[in-house]
Amino acid sequence: MEKNPDYININQKAWNDKTDVHIASDFYNMQSFLEGKSTLNEIELQLLGDISGKNILHLQCHFGQDTMSISRMGAKATGIDLSNKAIERANEIVNQLKLDTDFICCDLYDAPNHLNEKFDIVFTSYGTIGWLPDIEKWAKVVSHFLKPNGKFIMADFHPVVWMYDNDFKEVFYSYFNIEPIIEEETGTYAEKDAQLSTKTISWNHPISEILNSLISNNLEINSFNEYDYSPYSCFNAIEEFEPNKFRIKTFGNKIPMVYSIKATKK
Repeated sequence: MEKNPDYININQKAWNDKTDVHIASDFYNMQSFLEGKSTLNEIELQLLGDISGKNILHLQCHFGQDTMSISRMGAKATGIDLSNKAIERANEIVNQLKLDTDFICCDLYDAPNHLNEKFDIVFTSYGTIGWLPDIEKWAKVVSHFLKPNGKFIMADFHPVVWMYDNDFKEVFYSYFNIEPIIEEETGTYAEKDAQLSTKTISWNHPISEILNSLISNNLEINSFNEYDYSPYSCFNAIEEFEPNKFRIKTFGNKIPMVYSIKATKK
């Protein structure tokens, strides 16, 4: 199999096709967001702390709800994403809300050619690095954009979750990054019955690969945590055991579902 097939164009098309479906979905609950509800979860809010006056870069921001939620906390936020449709919609929403938020459409690896700025915090969350083949290259981008002593904050789904088939009945994929995962699906995690067919290319990245890439790019790991729940009901076979906390029914609290990293640029 080709090591890195034409994933940029294939994934960009998939996320372009998903954008309007996501905006209209109950999952993203645009009405509540427009009325002022933050889309950030307890995990990342604790990591971010007081960000008033900070300059923050949000990587792989989709159509920008979390980016704009960061701005509502008093920060100057910039979001980047591969999907031109998502960035188009993000700009429409931010103009409506009149927030101090900028959006840039580009491939993450190419971001240094689109943005000439350093940030207090680089932030990324939930369903992000799996769309990237080279985590060392990703960590270089993170490090590039951080000021000295700047913070990198990340919360994402645990790579153990991506080992299973869609119904969590068997281990289907390797925990390790051994080859691209090419999938075709109908619907989307935000609207499972949507009349939508997409092809995507993704990669699994073990925790060791993620941490070592950050360490090798002059980031000191301050904290690494694992959580036995997801703040989102975006998987099959899932149940809500506490408000806004979800687990796979048959696994309960036996597997990690999310991890977080906080690191400092040396």
